[in-house]
Parts: sequence; structure tokens; C-alpha cells
Amino acid sequence: MTGLTAADGNVVTFHYTLRDDDGDIIDSSAGGEPLDYLHGQGGIVPGLEKEIAGKGVGDKFNVKVEPKDGYGEVAGPGPRAVPRDAFPDDMEIEEGMQFFVPTKSGDPVPVWVMGFQGKDVLIDTNHPLAGETLHFEVEIVSVRAATKEEIAHGHPHGPDGHGHHHH
Repeated sequence: MTGLTAADGNVVTFHYTLRDDDGDIIDSSAGGEPLDYLHGQGGIVPGLEKEIAGKGVGDKFNVKVEPKDGYGEVAGPGPRAVPRDAFPDDMEIEEGMQFFVPTKSGDPVPVWVMGFQGKDVLIDTNHPLAGETLHFEVEIVSVRAATKEEIAHGHPHGPDGHGHHHH
């Protein structure tokens, strides 16, 4: 045991179960791969990162994250319908998917697929969990010092050499 704790410049790996206010499971790593992120780089929602800070391997705890420290409050015009043929034919579209839409200013804006309506795809600029209070159960699996390369790129590199993004 190196006794490292979650701090800037460390890669933290953790298992989590995320529930909503009703106690329904939204997302969970149980039975799958744990999440890893580079602490201090905003790879996970701020409210969760703040609570993980200083924790070490084997720590188990629950975190309640308000929307402002999670995926934000719900904003904007709400879901809009876009014809399916506005998307590439070979693109698989599924609910909860995120993609980026170019805007007039040239800055791509993230949108999420909220569902389907006839031949239309419903998209929204709000994350599906915007406005939700998030309830995380967390178990820290490992903490290690990030490599210089990981720090330069701002996220951990998986065994396959590619960084992967999580919600």
C-alpha cells in the first residue's frame, strides 16, 4: 500500500452506483469495469470529485450531488425533433447518446438523444441527468500517480492506449 489518496495528479479508479431521488439505479459499474479519472481535471462531475478528494483505497462512502455540482440545471428550449435523415445512415443512434452539433459561431455544442418520435430523433442540449440530484455509492479501488503523459492529456490512458470518456 502506497497510501496515496485522491489528489491532483493522481489517477483514481472507483466502482460506483448512481441512483436518483427515488432510489432507482441510473448507472452502475457493479459487475463491470470500474471508472478511472485523473483527479483535478474535471473528468467526473464536480460534486463527486470534491467528495472523493482525500479518500484512499478501500474507502466506501455515499455522496449526494446537487444539480449545480452535477450535470447542471435544466436550461434552454427543451427537446427538439430532428429528422432521422439529418444523421448519417451508418450512425447508430440510441437514447442517452451524446454528440456534438456545430453552431454558427463554430463552437460545437453537446446534445443528447432523449428518445424517438416517429421518424424523428428527439435531441436536447441538456444532459439527461440535468436538474437531477445524484446519489452516488462509491468504493475506491485504486489510486496511483498519473504518468506525465496522462497529466499532459488530462485523462487516464486505458490498457488499449486510448483514453475513454465517461458520462
